[in-house]
Amino acid sequence: MKFNINENLGDFFYDEPMTNHTSFCVGGPAKLLIKPKDEESLIEILKEIKENNYNFYILGNCTNIIVRDRGFDGIIIKLKNKLNEVKKISDTEIYGGAGASLKKISEFAMENSLTGLEFAHGIPGSLGGGVVMNAGAYDGEMKNVIKSVRLLDENYEVIEVPCQDMNFSYRHSLVQERDLIVLGATFSLSQGNKDEIREKYEEFDRRRAEKQPLDMPSAGSTFKRPTGYFAGKLIDDSGLRGFTHKGAGISEKHCGFVVNKNKATASDVLETIEIVQKVVHDKFGVNLEREVKIIGD
Repeated sequence: MKFNINENLGDFFYDEPMTNHTSFCVGGPAKLLIKPKDEESLIEILKEIKENNYNFYILGNCTNIIVRDRGFDGIIIKLKNKLNEVKKISDTEIYGGAGASLKKISEFAMENSLTGLEFAHGIPGSLGGGVVMNAGAYDGEMKNVIKSVRLLDENYEVIEVPCQDMNFSYRHSLVQERDLIVLGATFSLSQGNKDEIREKYEEFDRRRAEKQPLDMPSAGSTFKRPTGYFAGKLIDDSGLRGFTHKGAGISEKHCGFVVNKNKATASDVLETIEIVQKVVHDKFGVNLEREVKIIGD
């Protein structure tokens, strides 16, 4: 199937296996995967998609997504390594494009002796995804350092929304409430000491390596934190540490991680998630809500 979209606007890949793109290493093919050349190309692609009423989904680093085994019957727009500009715009402010990794942005901040983004250094996603879900770790969140977000509105007009109007909360933002697309964000940081910032990065990286299964395909923390509980502890206390279901299972190192243990399919992963949710609910009466997104047929 061919789509009526100008192929000069980016790199086009038809029937592209999403196993090659998602951090879980699962998923069937996308009918078309596009990597736009730049922001202007992205906007034009989106306008052509809208004119033709095509089904589409925008992904960044593909680290918080599961594509079902039958794939995605439409267009995936992948921004990784695209729209990835990072620049300093004042003494304490930097701008990052939606496709820039949080690691790249945080390291740019460190090189400019700016502190505040240390928590984001080990988060594997892109800025766009980080804004959508108000990504956070080690007591830091995007809402604490973002000054404003550059967005495409429902009519594909560029708007700038200040942080206080982004409705940031735990794993939530205005983007989820409206048909908005993240183009980039401006961060307001503080002057710091480069060596001290680097030490924090190294400390957080060490703690992640000790506690998280970084050697296995996953989407990071699979479940949101239920009010009054910790998902990993509930799963552990349910006797599911190391649990295996077909090719997927629960990490021995961190029970909050569903992992691809042995050539898992997307169905293996999704079934594992459902089993965990049922066991935890039956034992503790707590509903675990997925943090990872699911798309496809």
